[in-house]
Amino acid sequence: MKLFKKVAAVAAGFCVFISTVALADIVKVTDVTGREVEVNVPVEHVILGEGRQIYFVGALDKDEPFKRVVGWRDDLAKADPETYAAYLAKYPDIAKLPTFGGMKDGTFDIEQAVALKPDVMLMNIDAKTATEEAGYIEKLDKVGIPLVYVDFREKPMENTEPSMRLIGKLFGKEEKAEEFIKFRADSIARVTDILAKANPKKPLVFMERAGGYSDDCCMSFGNENFGRMVEFAGGVNMAKDIIPGTFGTVNPEQVIASNPDQIIITGGNWEGYVPGGAWVGVGYGADEKEAQRKLEALTERPAFTGVKAVKDGNVHAIWHQFYNNPYQFVAIQQMAKWLHPDLFSDLDPEATFKELHERFLPLPYKSGYFVSLK
Repeated sequence: MKLFKKVAAVAAGFCVFISTVALADIVKVTDVTGREVEVNVPVEHVILGEGRQIYFVGALDKDEPFKRVVGWRDDLAKADPETYAAYLAKYPDIAKLPTFGGMKDGTFDIEQAVALKPDVMLMNIDAKTATEEAGYIEKLDKVGIPLVYVDFREKPMENTEPSMRLIGKLFGKEEKAEEFIKFRADSIARVTDILAKANPKKPLVFMERAGGYSDDCCMSFGNENFGRMVEFAGGVNMAKDIIPGTFGTVNPEQVIASNPDQIIITGGNWEGYVPGGAWVGVGYGADEKEAQRKLEALTERPAFTGVKAVKDGNVHAIWHQFYNNPYQFVAIQQMAKWLHPDLFSDLDPEATFKELHERFLPLPYKSGYFVSLK
């Protein structure tokens, strides 16, 4: 009888071992750069190469957005302090999460990463050059830490869907990722389908990146990121033939000469970077009256002298972080409403963003992401 119990106990233990192994499989995934990487999925411990990656992590792990996160870069508190504060209030333990410096500034600590025993490290594609030049991929590979690239910034209209599918695969949340992708696609189609049918005249739009962040003018976007979103929203991006890549600058004289019909400025609360700056502080629960006041002040700069958009009051501000997360469809809807108000009078971007929060995100929705002089 004792022998039977011992055998049964060993057999039970073996079954537990087998079931545990079955829960995790080594699979080969392809990241957005085309690299094939072997990862043990579903991953349980993740290092976020950027704190703002919580934007997509939260969309897949709504109930426990930090359950896999063992370390993250220290950018969220400065780049998006309102969102960080909201997460901190709900999940106070994130204050104890180890933070990292960046690959691009050379302050990433390999030894610290190894000590956290992550199953994978997620990196944004804009850090690829710095990562490769420093040999981080090879160094991490030697200690068994796979690195995969995602992209919501360099070519978000092309790479958002594959990035979300990749993360869904890594997290074992493929169905949730597909649900998000469908919601995003349907939300964009609510704009593009109407534009395709109506074929309206497209206004010329100047997208200013982080207006007021510095005294210089004017940072903008080429034919990607917000520049591409403008085109999806039924406008013509003024800088698409001036800036060859995703990001760049145009001189003030070019803005005056182009005389855009509409001006859209990206903004956020950058008190942590530029205290008391002229930036427009839109974002999670922002003071919209103060943001509107600062937006109006930006129209008095020399670059906007006599420009049609200013004369007509068609000057707007939108949350800068739409440029670096999978929620671009909300920005597309809002810009379409600004560019074609009659065509999209029934479209409600706020309701779309609220639905996104209710269905996918851990935080309750708070307005404050858009302001306009009109």
